[in-house]
Amino acid sequence: MHLLQRLGLRRPNDWEPPTLLDSILSSPLQFLLAHLYTLILLLRGAPFHPPKDKASIRIVCVSDTHDLVPDRIAEGDLLIHAGDLTNAGTVHDIQAQIDWLASLPHRHKVLIAGNHDSWFDVRSRKSDDKRNVRRPDFKGLHYLQNSSVSLDFSDARKLTVYGAADLPVCGGDDNAFQYHPDRHPWKGRIPMETDVLVTHTPPKFHRDLGLGCPGLLEEVWRVKPKVHIFGHVHWGCGKESVYFDECQRAYESFMSKTPRGPILDFVPNRDWIDVIKVIYYGLNAILFKYLMLGPGSNNASLMVNASCVLGNTKKLRNNAAQIVEL
Repeated sequence: MHLLQRLGLRRPNDWEPPTLLDSILSSPLQFLLAHLYTLILLLRGAPFHPPKDKASIRIVCVSDTHDLVPDRIAEGDLLIHAGDLTNAGTVHDIQAQIDWLASLPHRHKVLIAGNHDSWFDVRSRKSDDKRNVRRPDFKGLHYLQNSSVSLDFSDARKLTVYGAADLPVCGGDDNAFQYHPDRHPWKGRIPMETDVLVTHTPPKFHRDLGLGCPGLLEEVWRVKPKVHIFGHVHWGCGKESVYFDECQRAYESFMSKTPRGPILDFVPNRDWIDVIKVIYYGLNAILFKYLMLGPGSNNASLMVNASCVLGNTKKLRNNAAQIVEL
């Protein structure tokens, strides 16, 4: 196993993307379906388009900067940081990141904590920070933890943004806002009027390397926010359309199955029904869109993993921010 890792044939841990050999040994069907599902989403086109009769709202999304400061952040109307501003989580380090965010020209700025930002959670706060009475100066930024803010934009447009840092256990007691996956806090928690959801953890099966929270996924299905921004899993960086339809339901169902390996995967079993559903509902959605509705007709949602660091390299990506035009 160690030899295969040294040769780059197996990944060293779950926070690295699986290699081709990892995928084949685990579940070649899940590997193939994930790529097919990505193709289906690509063929379905953009999940939404800005309104034609009003100014668009440009959301600039960042996460997991870990004390680093990108050379350039794109201009926009709303800047959102989805947590892990720091590595050590001290009030001093958090303030340095807030100072950087406050210096940027965006009209509105929202941030949540991540598991590394220990000061925000008294249970994980470091001893020196517990003795220190200093608190961060947010300088006009909206810090959210299980709370919402309503923001005004041009042409009388408004967005309601809800943020929460809670995430499944991923480390020791110095990690903030952790919960056991079987006792997740999400059920019924997010307000139905939420337009933009900001969490640190991804939902399960979406830009998460399989490390996201299934409880959060259930809650996102209930609320269906227009945009869901998160981070935490650095290699999951990017965007993914979500339609909350039968195709997505079947995909998530199959990906939740216990991997059967390269032999049993191809022995006919009832799990294949989900694969057939993904193909059927996916093709049906593509044909209906282009034959009946036409291009630009989607009214779906978008998930954004806004991690700025390049995987686990401790270096920032080029063009670190993810941009959403709403």
